[in-house]
Amino acid sequence: MNNSSKLSSAVVAIAAITAFSGSTWAATTIQIGSSGNTYASSAVQCAADPGTGASSPVVEAGLFNPTTRLRATVTLNGTPVASVTTLMPSANVWLADGNNNVVVALNKRTVDRYTFTVQPGICSLPDTSGNTFSADGTLEYAASEKSYATVTPGCAWNADTSQAQPYVNLFANGEYLLNVSVNGVPLTQLSTTYPHTPVFLSAGQNVISAANGYLSVDYFVRDGGDGTCSLP
Repeated sequence: MNNSSKLSSAVVAIAAITAFSGSTWAATTIQIGSSGNTYASSAVQCAADPGTGASSPVVEAGLFNPTTRLRATVTLNGTPVASVTTLMPSANVWLADGNNNVVVALNKRTVDRYTFTVQPGICSLPDTSGNTFSADGTLEYAASEKSYATVTPGCAWNADTSQAQPYVNLFANGEYLLNVSVNGVPLTQLSTTYPHTPVFLSAGQNVISAANGYLSVDYFVRDGGDGTCSLP
């Protein structure tokens, strides 16, 4: 069967991606193509585009743990954007708003396809100039004063990705019901019975929001580095 006809449903957490020399950032969770030889990020990240310096949507794609001399062409919406090899097995693919089709082709018969949808403004950082900090600089309070977060990330094991990741703690500052999201993805809900939560950070900039219904939305921006960390 032609490998272009389907994708593997496997989504795995893998720290080894951080060693790929062709990448400027590291994916923490990936999806593997049906050929078993290619991969792409499982979700869109935001990072500084080296061409513009602006925070832009990006995914990583390339060869999955190549053990032999392999080469593939990475295309975006039909346009070649990179060549990957065993020595340089990964590439960053900068996406546009809307639907993006990323293809990693080993040859004409072995073609793995990945689709990503980018919402407009996904990488636009919110205005947090109204936030304030504690006297010792360890806590950042939202302008609404309904929530606050630790400033310096810690390091802990994330069971969802099966690896150590940087994280910050987010707190409800009072008797508020707050819907928490990270980079637009719902995480949890804070309340008087569940007043705080750890928020794991992925690679690049992370936007944490805490919405009190339609009354207010608090924002915190944290840099997750390459999305991994080392436990003591």
